[in-house]
Amino acid sequence: MKQRKIMLKTVEDAKNFVAASMKCDFDVDVYYNSVVIDAKSILGVMSLDLTKILTVEYIGENKEFEAFLDKMAASATAA
Repeated sequence: MKQRKIMLKTVEDAKNFVAASMKCDFDVDVYYNSVVIDAKSILGVMSLDLTKILTVEYIGENKEFEAFLDKMAASATAA
């Protein structure tokens, strides 16, 4: 199980995140507080508070997806 902290600052970031998640052949979940959302659901992701740091959890490997997560990584100062 891999976990990453990201921030989706814009609606465009959220759309790109869902698109990147859909290319994965494994489950990708997004956590915020006690809410768990399927990362492949645009409605689910858009329902999250995009001003907050989100936790992405997944099992599997997809270099393109992980490179996208690196770009969206939440910096320590964003908390």
